[in-house]
Parts: sequence; structure tokens; C-alpha cells
Amino acid sequence: MKTAIATSDYFVMGETFINRHIAHLFGGDTCVVCGRSNGEDPLGKPLFTRRAPLTPMDKLRAPFAAASGALLHGTSRLPFGDNRKRLAGFLQDQGVQVILAEFGTQALVMAKLGNDLGIPVFTYWRGTDASKMLRSAQRVRSYRLMMPRLAGMFSVSQFLLDNLARHGIRHDNAHVVPSGVDIRRFTPADKRPGSFLAVGRMVTKKAPQVTLRAFASAATTRDAHLTFIGDGPLLAECQALAQTLGVGDKVTFTGALPHDQVRQHLQSTEVFLQHSITAPDGNTEGLPTAIQEALACGCITLSTRHAGIPEAVEDGVNGLLVDEWDETGFADRIAQILDTPDRTEMTRAARATAEAKFDNDIGLARVEDVIRTTLANT
Repeated sequence: MKTAIATSDYFVMGETFINRHIAHLFGGDTCVVCGRSNGEDPLGKPLFTRRAPLTPMDKLRAPFAAASGALLHGTSRLPFGDNRKRLAGFLQDQGVQVILAEFGTQALVMAKLGNDLGIPVFTYWRGTDASKMLRSAQRVRSYRLMMPRLAGMFSVSQFLLDNLARHGIRHDNAHVVPSGVDIRRFTPADKRPGSFLAVGRMVTKKAPQVTLRAFASAATTRDAHLTFIGDGPLLAECQALAQTLGVGDKVTFTGALPHDQVRQHLQSTEVFLQHSITAPDGNTEGLPTAIQEALACGCITLSTRHAGIPEAVEDGVNGLLVDEWDETGFADRIAQILDTPDRTEMTRAARATAEAKFDNDIGLARVEDVIRTTLANT
């Protein structure tokens, strides 16, 4: 079934879930509609970039298009004029039968056009689009207006669907399908005792300073080492903080690494740390892919009761959980892990969770099945 994958930026190496859909959904019979392209297309798919320069006529149409879109649909982002005609032509020339918008914000762009062309549109909620964006009354209105235009929607966690529902954004054909992980590539290897790993952008909602201070508190008198993988605005601050806390020799900052190198770190790491919190602007996780990958690699995961994380990490079974901002509790749990002589049972439980819940082949098949069933019943 020819599917157009709509996303904001293409190609983004870290967006493994989107790249997996582009490469494999319905046997890879896909094309891509993006807002911006960085010029790379390693997946070799037909590509349409929406944000092309406006034609002279579209420059004249722009103010009216923005105003009417905001009034009627709650968004000024709808394609219009010559660019809309080009996008419609691309979808028709490609023989697109269904559109999967990888974020709710991208569905806003595509839903009306899909309806006008008779192409069913689905969306996937992943985090910011169903948390931070809901702080905007206009965005809430636009999402509500969009619901009747969608054939269905997916979410990486029940938390996000519940968050949308609290704002009156619901769809009868809604399904929780986590992004998932390739459990055949992400597998446990020999673990280095006392090894800890944190992966992700060094940004507010990951609270890397909390992770670092908690680790320093627990590890100062214990044999342990923490590796941070990722860059971002808080990296320099955390590097300086490690020295101030006296754990410079126990913490390594690698910066951003290719996904394959991240996998190798996860395979040999014993404990995965992610102290996710709700950012001041309302931004939350959905269900972090890094946690799913860590579980698949048999990492004991210590995280927070945040967003969809408790849907993956069961406290005391495959990992441990504390409340957001509970730095003391986080430190105590790190110490608890280090002081537990035999940690293999929790490691096995982590792997079993990934096999049962996060096999991306099963998730991909489920997305395909929902789409096929929906289209067959319409």
C-alpha cells in the first residue's frame, strides 16, 4: 500500500522510528513529504519538500491563506496556491493510498489536503506534539478541528492519548503502538560491573544535572562509572559540574555518537539512567526510544514516573522508578543497585520486557493491520 510519510525534517539520523517507517512500512512502498530537507536521502525514496520558495502569486495569496486557515482550521500552516498544487500532484503521481503523519503537527498540514484528494490520513503522537503544544489554545483548537479529518491515530504511549483527551482531543480509532526497537540487533552482551549510561540530548526535560549529582552522591565511595552520550545546551554546564563534584574521573562525556556506537555502549552497560522531567514549557517525553533500546540490551533502567515511562519500566522488576526531581531518591536507587550483589534477575526481566512489548517488527505489523482494517471498513 503506497504510503506517504509526512515529517518535519528529513533526513534525521536520530529519528529511527520515522526512518524505520520510511524504509519498511508496507514493504518499503513509501515516499516522503517533509518540511525541510538537509539534502541527504540514504533511504532512496521519492521526496517532496513543502517549504519551497513562494511563487510571486503565492506571495500575494499568503496573507489571505494564513488568515483563512487560522479562522477555519485553527492553523495557518495549510498548503496553498502553487505549492499546494505541486504537493497534490506529487501525491497523485506517486499513487499514494494513505498518508501517515509522524507528528500531530504534521497531520495539521496534511489532513485537509488528504481529505480533498480522497486519501486517508493517520497521525502518530510522539511527545512534544501532545504535551508542550497543548499549552497553546490555538493548537488545541486546531487539533480538535482536525480529529474528524483523520482516519485514525497512533501514540507511543497511553499517557499521550490521555493527555490529549484531557484537552478534548479524541478519536475513536486510536491505538498505542510504541516506537519499538530491533530486538535482534539490540541484545545483551557481557556487562561491565558498575557501568552506567545516559543517552539523549542535554536539554531541560532530560535533567542531566540531576542525574549527574545523584550519581556523584552514590558513586563517590563506590566503584562505578557513568557515560553520557549526547550533546546540547547543557553539555558544558554538566562537564564543569562533574569536576566541581569531584567525579571527573568517574564520568565520561562522549558528545553525540552514531546509533550503532550507542547500541554497542548499551550492550555492555549494566545500568541505564534517564531522569526525565516535565520542562517548564510543558514539554514531556512520549515513551523514550532510548529506554526501549536499553531494556532490549538487558540494562537495568532507573528512571522517573514521567509520561509513558512507567508503561515500560516496572519498579522493582526490570528497573527502578522515582518521582520527577527526586534527586535524593535517584541517588539512593543508584546506591541500591551498586550494593546488590546479584543483579542478573533484573537484567533478564529487562530483556523479557523488550521482547514482549517493544519488538519493532510486531509494532510495524500492527500499524499496517490497523491501517488496512480501517481502509477496508470505510
